[in-house]
Amino acid sequence: MKIAVTYEDGQIFQHFGHTQQFKVYDIQDNKVVSTKIVDTMGQGHGALAMFLMIEGVNVLICGGIGMGDVKLMTACGFFLGITTGAVSLVFAYILAGMFCLPLLIFK
Repeated sequence: MKIAVTYEDGQIFQHFGHTQQFKVYDIQDNKVVSTKIVDTMGQGHGALAMFLMIEGVNVLICGGIGMGDVKLMTACGFFLGITTGAVSLVFAYILAGMFCLPLLIFK
């Protein structure tokens, strides 16, 4: 599974459609096997769905996302999580199976 997080300075970036970078995690057997930071190259909103599909992403975590993008991303098969804070802390919870932090999951 690949998880993309809107990313800026170690934090979850708060506006999906304006993010300039994603941190992409490759998860296998409930462990992070690799990470990379990818630049969106100025793409925004609807174009980001194709961008993430090309990266092989299954799950998107972001700080905020409009309903139009929620509909687009779920129609494209992505699971969405919406939260705030440090990326590393969010992943500690995810890998521990503790989805009780303020994640709002759409699917």
